[in-house]
Amino acid sequence: MRLSSFLIRNIEPILQEWEDFARTIRTDCSPLDSVGLRDHAELMLRAIAEDLQSYQSVLQQLEKSKGLVATQDESAAHLHAITRLMAGFTVEQLASEFRALRASVINHWMKQVKAGEEFEVDDMIRFNEAIDQVLAESISSYAAAVQASRDVFLGVLGHDLRTPLSAILMGADVLLRTDELGSRTTKIASRIYTSVKRASRIVGDLLDFTRSHLGRGIPVNRVSIDIAPVFERIVDESRAVYPDANIVVMKTEYAEGEFDSARMEQVFSNLIGNALQHGTGHTPVTVKLDVSDEHLVFSVHNFGKAIPTDVLPFIFSPMGRYSPEALEENGPYASLGLGLFIVDQIVSAHEGSLEVASDPERGTTFRVEIALKASSPM
Repeated sequence: MRLSSFLIRNIEPILQEWEDFARTIRTDCSPLDSVGLRDHAELMLRAIAEDLQSYQSVLQQLEKSKGLVATQDESAAHLHAITRLMAGFTVEQLASEFRALRASVINHWMKQVKAGEEFEVDDMIRFNEAIDQVLAESISSYAAAVQASRDVFLGVLGHDLRTPLSAILMGADVLLRTDELGSRTTKIASRIYTSVKRASRIVGDLLDFTRSHLGRGIPVNRVSIDIAPVFERIVDESRAVYPDANIVVMKTEYAEGEFDSARMEQVFSNLIGNALQHGTGHTPVTVKLDVSDEHLVFSVHNFGKAIPTDVLPFIFSPMGRYSPEALEENGPYASLGLGLFIVDQIVSAHEGSLEVASDPERGTTFRVEIALKASSPM
């Protein structure tokens, strides 16, 4: 008897062992009944049996062994992962079900083989490939669902935080405009205003991050504008936030082109703030704005600890800007901040390029280049 036929004939005892094992898994949710424990197990077993019966070329077998087979969004394995996530299963517990299923089928099959049943080695190879395939589909589906729910949560959180932060910001602004406050109270109000402004910027980055995952990236609205005054204003704001910093400015008088002004503010603010935060404090931070060959060129340079070479390729990834050494030292690049990720997304939306170079002797330079005219219709 081939393994595919064996699975169909012995599907009930195999399903019972699946149910018995699933019942031993403890979650924070209410225990599942028999139907819930078996879930999509029967559908997955029948799909595996059907796969074993199908013809498979050498090339197809090679692709499957390398995990190159496309997954199905609405497969039984996909749906099983979603229901297990809703039932409180961790991804490790989800994977353990498939390990138990593999062991159960092999144990039952080996008993038949020892009793004299015909044995095909290819059947066992293809069965393991099929189990690996449904496991991969389930884990992929589980991870995607977790990420989607996390993005929605972060988006709602960021949106809800905007209202109270705006109220605090307006209150601090009113206090700063009042002449009757003493110097100490004015200083406190100024700190509140600066801190809330920074918190609002963080919330904005959070919303942009979730938007980039839930939609088609960060949207930009490019219009004809002279971006030089925007650049100057951000430099002035940076000097107000870092009064002791030495910011050296080299700029063109005019920089007319098609830009999203609000988004370019984020680019200027994040890169200048990043350089000021990670610089030595006693060496200058040089910012340049120029127009060259029909392109806007903006760069920021600072001296300080160089970005580790193993971190550099992932510097614009929100989850990749760290290394074991940086985490151990709690250094500046141990942060999972979103600033550089947002900058990269905005520059890409402007069809531009963003580069970084860093070494201990020459310092760190971030360079942005964006065409003055959009290549595609706005």
